[in-house]
Amino acid sequence: MTARSADKPDGALVLFSGGQDSTTCLGHALERYARVETVGFDYGQRHGVELECRARIVEALRERFSGWGARLGEDHMLDLSSFGAIGESALTTQSEIAMTKSGLPSTFVPGRNLAFFVYAAALGYRRGLHVLVGGMCETDYSGYPDCRDGTLKALQQAVRLGTDVPFVIETPLMWLSKAETWGLAHTLGGDAFVDLIREETHTCYTGDRTIRHDWGYGCGVCPACELRAKGYRDWCASGPPAGQAG
Repeated sequence: MTARSADKPDGALVLFSGGQDSTTCLGHALERYARVETVGFDYGQRHGVELECRARIVEALRERFSGWGARLGEDHMLDLSSFGAIGESALTTQSEIAMTKSGLPSTFVPGRNLAFFVYAAALGYRRGLHVLVGGMCETDYSGYPDCRDGTLKALQQAVRLGTDVPFVIETPLMWLSKAETWGLAHTLGGDAFVDLIREETHTCYTGDRTIRHDWGYGCGVCPACELRAKGYRDWCASGPPAGQAG
């Protein structure tokens, strides 16, 4: 386990969707903090199957990773289903996934991550968890403006001012490629953690878990699947352990 510095908070709250990125961030937090809780959001997402994956991942972490399991605390699920109607997109309806005139994919849900962190901060305030961890990234990503580092730094300041608590928003993947995210998962938990991510996490925007690829389940053609697949291929090409190459 990674040693924590004396001035580092003891606990963290991870925004945990059940996808590859948030699961990797959960492993990252479990290496760094003595107490880690998770929060998920039901916002009427088209790929609601990710919410089912969350429970299986948490159970597997408790059972298969003894060091992490001892640190893994309560899981929270918040109902933001009305938010899906406000921020209507291809991620909350069955509409076509395509690029829009704005230059953003139709899967962009306006303000989604902003809302997530505000709710997480309110929960963290009550739970005494002032480090909020999210899997946002602006390296290999779909261009969502609420994933950008500048956005989240500004939001951190707003949350601090609005709560009078020195909240910290951590984004361990912000400057990593998808290949590097796979590599980080392996560094954190070895083959077992990578296998868990491949088999149990869900990234596909269409919610497809009928097709098994070497990188996991998904339709294989939506933007999320394409990013995940390319990252896995690039990571394999860089020389991962032989057991993870197939």
